[in-house]
Amino acid sequence: MSKKKDKEFDEMGLVPELFDGKHQVIPIISGGDDIVEDVKIPDVLPILTLRSSVIFPGSVTPITVGRAKSIALVRAVEAADGLLGAVLQVDSEVEDPQPDDMHKVGTSARILKILEMPNGNLTVILSGLEKIEVGEYVTTQPYFKATVTPVKETTPDPKNVEFVALVDSIREVTLNIINISAAMPKEAVFAIKNLDSSRAIINFICTNMDLTDDDRQRLLEAPGLLARARCLLEILVREQQLAELKNDIQNKVKQDIDKQQRDYYLQQQMRVIQDELGDGIDADVERLREAAKGKKWSKNTAELFEKEVTKLERLNPAIAEYSVQINYLQLMLDLPWDEMTEDKLDLKAVREQLDKDHFGLEEVKERLLEHLAVIKLKGDLKSPILCLYGPPGVGKTSLGRSVAEAMGRKFGRISLGGLHDESEIRGHRRTYIGAMPGRIIETIKRCGASNPVIILDEIDKVSRSNHGDPSSALLEVLDPEQNTTFHDNYLDTEYDLSKVLFIATANNVENISAALRDRMEMINIPGYILEDKVQIAQNHLVKKQSEAHGIPEGELSLGNDTVVRIIEDYTRESGVRGLDKHIAKIARNRAKTIALEENYEKTVTPEALETILGKAKFKNDRYDIAGMRGVVTGLAWTEVGGDILYIESLLTPGKGKLTLTGNLGDVMKESATIAHEWVMAHHEELGIDRKMFEEWDLNIHVPDGAIPKDGPSAGITMVTSITSTYTKREVKERIAMTGETTLRGRVTAVGGIREKILAAKRAGITELILSEENRKDIEEIKEEYREGLTFHYVNTNDEVLRLALK
Repeated sequence: MSKKKDKEFDEMGLVPELFDGKHQVIPIISGGDDIVEDVKIPDVLPILTLRSSVIFPGSVTPITVGRAKSIALVRAVEAADGLLGAVLQVDSEVEDPQPDDMHKVGTSARILKILEMPNGNLTVILSGLEKIEVGEYVTTQPYFKATVTPVKETTPDPKNVEFVALVDSIREVTLNIINISAAMPKEAVFAIKNLDSSRAIINFICTNMDLTDDDRQRLLEAPGLLARARCLLEILVREQQLAELKNDIQNKVKQDIDKQQRDYYLQQQMRVIQDELGDGIDADVERLREAAKGKKWSKNTAELFEKEVTKLERLNPAIAEYSVQINYLQLMLDLPWDEMTEDKLDLKAVREQLDKDHFGLEEVKERLLEHLAVIKLKGDLKSPILCLYGPPGVGKTSLGRSVAEAMGRKFGRISLGGLHDESEIRGHRRTYIGAMPGRIIETIKRCGASNPVIILDEIDKVSRSNHGDPSSALLEVLDPEQNTTFHDNYLDTEYDLSKVLFIATANNVENISAALRDRMEMINIPGYILEDKVQIAQNHLVKKQSEAHGIPEGELSLGNDTVVRIIEDYTRESGVRGLDKHIAKIARNRAKTIALEENYEKTVTPEALETILGKAKFKNDRYDIAGMRGVVTGLAWTEVGGDILYIESLLTPGKGKLTLTGNLGDVMKESATIAHEWVMAHHEELGIDRKMFEEWDLNIHVPDGAIPKDGPSAGITMVTSITSTYTKREVKERIAMTGETTLRGRVTAVGGIREKILAAKRAGITELILSEENRKDIEEIKEEYREGLTFHYVNTNDEVLRLALK
């Protein structure tokens, strides 16, 4: 390079020894953390298209310009104010890019110097000023001009601990990369160690690292310096790992070449010995082909198997791919393909089996029998897939097991709770180390038949992640029109799932995607009423736990009053799982007593429960607010069934402030605000002095503050509580309510009515207030659920208050 050009580079602060006409140049970063040339960016700028370079704010970078349009732009800008916009084109192979071929984010820059190259090209020294967002292109000839909007980059506080740590990590990782690879010039070490500006370090490394255009553009588009630092560190760590891996590979290559030569001779000798013993690859192939003769599979599957066996013959037994191929062929042999068990479609026997295993649930049993009747008459399973949903412990999973047993089919269960990887359903491709088939294929292999009953447990707990969406993979599994040709990535061929009876279970159907819900027939399994639980305990649970704990027949019994006490004082659930655990605890106590040869009464009394189970846990589940003002009983729906909910309100001297406590969600807070506003608007009809709203603060509290609460169904409960507090009128005894209210005082419908009724009965409530719109829901509920309750249907808040307040 000439001395004249050396002098020009020195004037700009560039290192002349590093400039050789290529991109590997160390630009100088101008200014400190927030010092970039303060220039007002015009609304319209000439746009210089960059083929494979990105300019960052505050950096000085040489760019080679060779296209005629770009040379014309540079000449024109130099003659004017020297300002232009530098924007990377999306595809570097496009010779004549149009506006649609350009990224939308670039950098405004000033031309510092133009150098004439011997080949006719120009080297333009650009100083990055500010990030810009490119709007509409106003002209394309003789070069691009477009409207631009400057994008101010946020700079973290210098005391931001995360940012300081990020910058230190970036500096350390970059120095390590320079040390082990040629990704940056070695001279860059000097610049990195001596730059004090965090912005300078980040933009310097962004400009000079050997990154892809996409990575550089992503760094430029990062919203602020902190985001750019995070993104840069992620890329640098990846590059460091790649550099270390390359070094490791190069170091191992020489050793591996020598080792391979030695292993080759040993393997050849081993193969000859195995062939002589009849225990080599030929024996494996012969065993596989012999096993395949007895398989009932299609012609296409047989051809695929033979093709894979032929591939196995060509492999060296010592390489890893050999064992992968053996495992794959063994899976093909283990799968039942067209092998099916014979169905026992005696519906009377099925009904007896379901009644034997499950008490009550008549509606659910009828639906299952209807589906089995369709299978018996039609001979296939084109009917919708069943989804049993309801609270935990009501017997959803065991219902599926009973169906399998009654039909004489094999049973398989797939737990989907917490599943977040699509490969768990579809399997992994065999090219991956440790690849394996998906859970569907594995379950069918384990069952040994192509027509098992498979329970897809907790289908509402499936989650999405960066590994894919398992619920989308389930769409193919649960669609009778598609699952005849289910494709597992590991099996890599079609498998017919149409003969499988899938039964899904869920607690909350709202968590199931709409597309998946549409492919299943939803069957609600409600919670049990008290009488049902007593019968289940006496007919099933006591006997089961006695056998499980080795207690002789007749040595353990529980009276109905004892079971009722356990249900009311020790469990709060819609199902019987907690009840089963407490009976198991009683059984263990009885087993200990028998083993120690102590005296005991065969029948456990209610008085003995406290000694065995401890103090009662749920006394507050009973109604206990008789004669109080401002305290009203509401009803709530939870994933484990219904529950009662107390709404409390209290006045304190103040300035009319409304305070909400009890860990309430946004919807419930809005309900409280609406209720308060309605009471204030109707103070005259309610007999409330308006001054009370100005001189007293109102606090609304929902007990059990550690438990999050949300939903609109407590609207009328809050109206009643607030009115009771202001008017000092007591709430009627053993009355509960649920319903949403509006600012106009209308009472609208809510959900979860069945579960709320069960909760009311457990708590000893005798009267319920609901919206008139919920009347149809009550009429659909069996009479035994409604027995002992009086229902009041209302349309307005006025009707609620007349019914609820003394």
